[in-house]
Amino acid sequence: MGAMVSRIRGTLAFLCYVINTIFWVTPIFAVSFFKLIPLSFTRTACTYFLDFCASAWIRCNGHIEDTLHPVAIEISGEPQLSPKQWYMVIANHQSWVDILVLQRVLNGKIPFLKFFLKQQLIFVPVLGLAWWALDFPFMRRYSQSQLRKNPKLRGKDIEITRKACAKFKSKPVSVMNFVEGTRFHADKHQQQQSPFTHLLKPKAGGMAFALSAMGEHIHQLVNVSIYYPNKIPTYWEFISGQVDTIKVHIELSQIDESLRGDYIKDRDFKIN
Repeated sequence: MGAMVSRIRGTLAFLCYVINTIFWVTPIFAVSFFKLIPLSFTRTACTYFLDFCASAWIRCNGHIEDTLHPVAIEISGEPQLSPKQWYMVIANHQSWVDILVLQRVLNGKIPFLKFFLKQQLIFVPVLGLAWWALDFPFMRRYSQSQLRKNPKLRGKDIEITRKACAKFKSKPVSVMNFVEGTRFHADKHQQQQSPFTHLLKPKAGGMAFALSAMGEHIHQLVNVSIYYPNKIPTYWEFISGQVDTIKVHIELSQIDESLRGDYIKDRDFKIN
């Protein structure tokens, strides 16, 4: 009987999330075409409206969660945050549920979260256009083999990142980065011989790229730790009501000058 209730609850929640997404994506698509007009005022106005739609989408998702699969999110730390500031946001990564949790606990407290995405993801049907409209920065990373074959490509990735982030200088933004680079798994943890008990070894590239591109604007770091007391849930387990409690700890700190530098050309900075 319990399994049947979970399936019904999960199915209803999924349908509601789909309807909510379609509802808010529609005006995002409609307004996104006006961003092609080469006028700074038009583009800025569109950006504010699109971010409003995205934040409203998150709020509606929260109402769906509270109604169909309520979860007690226990937040500790809770520093003074502002939607009028620029932030670098980092968090541990265990499940796709992490993204929903981050959106829920930070929505309205800081500017809408922007994730760095691989350039290929812009071709994802529907979502690719939505991410582009919402100014999610698309990154192109070159492998070592590509750089050896064509040394002229060296530094091109950070140049592309800087151009993608240029639009963030006129409006506060929160740049999100999972510093582990991938979701935590016990096998990965063992293979890496990570010095951390519950974390994989951090990858500095994404954060270094963002700070290099927007260093003069981002001065504060929001460090979020997400803990699932029972087990790390899948998306289905989350929306079908199989998650009772999630614990979140939030810390705010200033970004030290030692974290800023030329990650591409300065070998000593990259090593340290």
